[in-house]
Amino acid sequence: MSETASATTTASGKTPVDFWFDPLCPWAWMTSRWVLEVEKLRDIEVHWHIMSLAVLNEDKLDQLPEEYREMMTTTAWGPVRVVTAAWQKHGHDVLGPLYTALGTRFHNRGEGPTREAMIAALEEAGLPTELVEYADQDDFEFEAELRASHKEGIDKVGQEVGTPVIALPGPDGEQIAFFGPVVTPAPKGEQAAKLWDGTIAVASIPGFYEIKRTRTQGPVFDD
Repeated sequence: MSETASATTTASGKTPVDFWFDPLCPWAWMTSRWVLEVEKLRDIEVHWHIMSLAVLNEDKLDQLPEEYREMMTTTAWGPVRVVTAAWQKHGHDVLGPLYTALGTRFHNRGEGPTREAMIAALEEAGLPTELVEYADQDDFEFEAELRASHKEGIDKVGQEVGTPVIALPGPDGEQIAFFGPVVTPAPKGEQAAKLWDGTIAVASIPGFYEIKRTRTQGPVFDD
Protein backbone atom coordinates (compact mmCIF):
# COMPACT_ATOMS: atom_id res chain seq x y z
CA MET A 1 0.00 0.00 0.00
CA SER A 2 1.32 3.45 -0.89
CA GLU A 3 2.19 5.77 1.97
CA THR A 4 2.33 8.88 -0.18
CA ALA A 5 0.27 11.77 1.16
CA SER A 6 -2.57 12.57 -1.21
CA ALA A 7 -4.14 15.46 0.73
CA THR A 8 -2.92 19.03 0.46
CA THR A 9 -2.59 19.26 4.24
CA THR A 10 -1.87 16.76 7.01
CA ALA A 11 -4.01 16.21 10.12
CA SER A 12 -1.89 18.86 11.81
CA GLY A 13 -2.73 21.37 9.08
CA LYS A 14 0.77 21.32 7.61
CA THR A 15 1.81 20.76 4.00
CA PRO A 16 2.94 17.16 3.46
CA VAL A 17 6.38 16.77 1.89
CA ASP A 18 7.22 13.30 0.58
CA PHE A 19 10.94 12.49 0.53
CA TRP A 20 12.41 9.41 -1.19
CA PHE A 21 15.88 8.39 -0.03
CA ASP A 22 18.49 5.66 -0.24
CA PRO A 23 20.36 5.50 3.09
CA LEU A 24 23.66 4.95 1.30
CA CYS A 25 23.57 8.19 -0.72
CA PRO A 26 25.57 11.04 0.89
CA TRP A 27 23.85 13.68 -1.24
CA ALA A 28 20.37 12.50 -0.22
CA TRP A 29 21.60 12.63 3.36
CA MET A 30 22.64 16.28 2.98
CA THR A 31 19.28 17.17 1.44
CA SER A 32 17.39 15.29 4.16
CA ARG A 33 19.13 17.26 6.90
CA TRP A 34 18.23 20.47 5.07
CA VAL A 35 14.55 19.52 4.73
CA LEU A 36 14.40 18.70 8.45
CA GLU A 37 15.75 22.19 9.12
CA VAL A 38 13.05 23.57 6.83
CA GLU A 39 10.45 21.64 8.85
CA LYS A 40 11.34 23.89 11.81
CA LEU A 41 10.94 27.06 9.74
CA ARG A 42 8.07 26.41 7.34
CA ASP A 43 4.67 24.80 7.82
CA ILE A 44 5.62 21.42 6.37
CA GLU A 45 5.59 17.82 7.59
CA VAL A 46 8.09 15.37 6.08
CA HIS A 47 7.04 11.83 5.18
CA TRP A 48 9.85 9.40 4.36
CA HIS A 49 9.90 6.85 1.54
CA ILE A 50 12.44 4.41 0.18
CA MET A 51 14.13 4.40 -3.18
CA SER A 52 17.14 2.35 -4.19
CA LEU A 53 20.30 3.28 -6.06
CA ALA A 54 20.84 -0.42 -6.74
CA VAL A 55 17.44 -0.68 -8.44
CA LEU A 56 17.98 2.62 -10.26
CA ASN A 57 21.26 1.42 -11.77
CA GLU A 58 20.62 -2.30 -12.30
CA ASP A 59 19.87 -1.93 -16.02
CA LYS A 60 22.89 0.25 -16.79
CA LEU A 61 25.69 -1.40 -14.84
CA ASP A 62 27.87 -1.65 -17.93
CA GLN A 63 27.83 2.16 -18.20
CA LEU A 64 29.10 2.75 -14.67
CA PRO A 65 32.70 3.19 -13.48
CA GLU A 66 34.04 -0.08 -12.09
CA GLU A 67 34.14 1.03 -8.46
CA TYR A 68 30.59 2.39 -8.57
CA ARG A 69 29.36 -0.68 -10.45
CA GLU A 70 30.72 -2.95 -7.72
CA MET A 71 29.02 -0.82 -5.06
CA MET A 72 25.68 -1.06 -6.87
CA THR A 73 25.84 -4.86 -7.06
CA THR A 74 26.99 -5.46 -3.47
CA THR A 75 27.07 -2.69 -0.82
CA ALA A 76 24.04 -0.76 -2.02
CA TRP A 77 21.55 -3.57 -1.39
CA GLY A 78 22.12 -4.19 2.32
CA PRO A 79 21.05 -0.89 3.95
CA VAL A 80 17.96 -0.39 1.78
CA ARG A 81 16.83 -3.96 2.49
CA VAL A 82 17.19 -3.39 6.23
CA VAL A 83 15.21 -0.14 6.05
CA THR A 84 12.50 -1.75 3.91
CA ALA A 85 12.17 -4.68 6.30
CA ALA A 86 11.91 -2.30 9.25
CA TRP A 87 9.16 -0.38 7.45
CA GLN A 88 7.22 -3.50 6.52
CA LYS A 89 7.46 -5.13 9.94
CA HIS A 90 7.20 -2.07 12.20
CA GLY A 91 5.36 0.59 10.23
CA HIS A 92 6.01 3.74 8.24
CA ASP A 93 6.81 5.87 11.30
CA VAL A 94 10.12 4.07 11.92
CA LEU A 95 11.62 5.31 8.64
CA GLY A 96 12.62 8.79 9.80
CA PRO A 97 14.33 7.77 13.06
CA LEU A 98 16.07 4.81 11.43
CA TYR A 99 17.28 6.90 8.50
CA THR A 100 18.73 9.47 10.91
CA ALA A 101 20.46 6.77 12.95
CA LEU A 102 21.89 5.07 9.86
CA GLY A 103 22.93 8.26 8.09
CA THR A 104 24.66 9.69 11.14
CA ARG A 105 26.82 6.57 11.33
CA PHE A 106 27.36 6.04 7.62
CA HIS A 107 28.14 9.65 6.76
CA ASN A 108 28.82 11.97 9.71
CA ARG A 109 30.83 9.45 11.69
CA GLY A 110 32.42 7.85 8.65
CA GLU A 111 31.59 4.30 9.71
CA GLY A 112 30.19 3.38 6.31
CA PRO A 113 27.40 0.83 5.68
CA THR A 114 28.90 -1.85 7.91
CA ARG A 115 26.95 -4.55 9.69
CA GLU A 116 28.04 -3.05 13.01
CA ALA A 117 26.79 0.41 12.03
CA MET A 118 23.42 -1.00 10.96
CA ILE A 119 23.03 -2.94 14.21
CA ALA A 120 23.83 0.15 16.28
CA ALA A 121 21.37 2.24 14.24
CA LEU A 122 18.59 -0.30 14.67
CA GLU A 123 19.20 -0.34 18.40
CA GLU A 124 19.15 3.47 18.57
CA ALA A 125 15.87 3.58 16.64
CA GLY A 126 14.32 1.11 19.09
CA LEU A 127 14.09 -1.68 16.52
CA PRO A 128 15.12 -5.35 16.75
CA THR A 129 18.75 -5.74 15.76
CA GLU A 130 17.82 -9.02 14.06
CA LEU A 131 16.57 -6.90 11.15
CA VAL A 132 20.20 -6.65 10.04
CA GLU A 133 19.90 -10.21 8.73
CA TYR A 134 17.80 -8.87 5.85
CA ALA A 135 20.88 -7.07 4.50
CA ASP A 136 22.25 -10.33 3.08
CA GLN A 137 18.92 -11.86 2.05
CA ASP A 138 19.37 -12.28 -1.71
CA ASP A 139 15.84 -13.64 -2.05
CA PHE A 140 14.57 -10.56 -0.25
CA GLU A 141 11.21 -11.06 1.43
CA PHE A 142 10.04 -7.50 0.75
CA GLU A 143 11.46 -7.06 -2.75
CA ALA A 144 8.09 -6.13 -4.24
CA GLU A 145 7.46 -3.45 -1.63
CA LEU A 146 10.95 -1.99 -2.10
CA ARG A 147 10.54 -1.80 -5.85
CA ALA A 148 7.02 -0.35 -5.61
CA SER A 149 8.20 2.45 -3.31
CA HIS A 150 11.17 3.15 -5.58
CA LYS A 151 8.95 3.22 -8.68
CA GLU A 152 6.48 5.57 -7.06
CA GLY A 153 9.20 8.14 -6.43
CA ILE A 154 10.95 7.78 -9.77
CA ASP A 155 7.70 7.91 -11.73
CA LYS A 156 7.16 11.42 -10.40
CA VAL A 157 10.38 12.83 -11.89
CA GLY A 158 11.63 10.44 -14.61
CA GLN A 159 14.42 7.94 -15.02
CA GLU A 160 17.40 10.24 -15.53
CA VAL A 161 17.64 11.33 -11.90
CA GLY A 162 18.76 9.82 -8.62
CA THR A 163 18.05 10.28 -4.95
CA PRO A 164 16.53 12.23 -3.30
CA VAL A 165 13.12 12.87 -4.82
CA ILE A 166 10.85 15.38 -3.09
CA ALA A 167 7.12 15.80 -3.79
CA LEU A 168 4.51 18.15 -2.34
CA PRO A 169 1.07 19.46 -3.30
CA GLY A 170 1.06 22.14 -5.97
CA PRO A 171 -1.37 25.06 -6.35
CA ASP A 172 -3.85 22.89 -8.28
CA GLY A 173 -3.66 20.01 -5.80
CA GLU A 174 -1.45 17.87 -8.05
CA GLN A 175 1.94 16.95 -6.64
CA ILE A 176 5.01 18.92 -7.66
CA ALA A 177 8.05 16.61 -7.66
CA PHE A 178 11.72 17.30 -8.20
CA PHE A 179 15.14 15.70 -7.78
CA GLY A 180 17.40 17.38 -5.22
CA PRO A 181 18.34 20.03 -4.45
CA VAL A 182 21.95 18.86 -4.27
CA VAL A 183 23.68 21.05 -1.72
CA THR A 184 26.61 20.96 0.69
CA PRO A 185 26.81 21.59 3.55
CA ALA A 186 23.15 21.35 4.55
CA PRO A 187 21.93 24.95 4.96
CA LYS A 188 20.71 26.11 8.36
CA GLY A 189 18.39 28.85 9.54
CA GLU A 190 17.42 31.56 7.08
CA GLN A 191 19.58 30.04 4.33
CA ALA A 192 17.61 26.80 4.60
CA ALA A 193 14.32 28.66 4.38
CA LYS A 194 15.47 30.75 1.40
CA LEU A 195 16.58 27.66 -0.51
CA TRP A 196 13.24 25.99 0.18
CA ASP A 197 11.24 28.99 -1.00
CA GLY A 198 13.32 29.27 -4.16
CA THR A 199 13.15 25.57 -4.93
CA ILE A 200 9.39 25.51 -4.56
CA ALA A 201 9.07 28.61 -6.74
CA VAL A 202 11.00 27.17 -9.69
CA ALA A 203 9.52 23.68 -9.33
CA SER A 204 6.01 25.12 -9.55
CA ILE A 205 6.61 26.67 -13.00
CA PRO A 206 5.11 24.52 -15.79
CA GLY A 207 7.83 23.51 -18.21
CA PHE A 208 10.69 24.14 -15.78
CA TYR A 209 13.14 21.22 -15.69
CA GLU A 210 16.65 21.97 -14.56
CA ILE A 211 19.23 24.33 -13.09
CA LYS A 212 22.66 22.77 -12.73
CA ARG A 213 26.36 23.47 -12.35
CA THR A 214 29.39 21.22 -11.94
CA ARG A 215 30.04 20.08 -8.37
CA THR A 216 33.43 21.25 -7.14
CA GLN A 217 33.04 20.08 -3.54
CA GLY A 218 32.11 16.80 -1.92
CA PRO A 219 29.58 16.38 0.89
CA VAL A 220 30.43 18.35 4.03
CA PHE A 221 28.87 16.64 7.03
CA ASP A 222 28.08 18.36 10.31
CA ASP A 223 29.57 16.95 13.50
